[in-house]
Amino acid sequence: MLHHVRTLRKAPTDAERRLWRHLRRRQLSEAKFRRQHPVGPYICDFACMRPRLVVELDGSQHVEDASYDARRDAFLRASGFRVLRFW
Repeated sequence: MLHHVRTLRKAPTDAERRLWRHLRRRQLSEAKFRRQHPVGPYICDFACMRPRLVVELDGSQHVEDASYDARRDAFLRASGFRVLRFW
């Protein structure tokens, strides 16, 4: 999984790159976000451990994988995270 995380960090989408500019270095309410952060068996686009928030940027591939996203969101919520998903 660590190899996959590193690959995702090296090749962000345009939307991920733009959002990361605003989330990095505690620019948003002093919250420390992590990029492509593993939580359990899943890799989250952006995760803030306090206040346990996950931000997902979804592209067209997520339309076909709606059941996967539902399972993933259920796991994250059960782990105490709130999930914000943007298309």
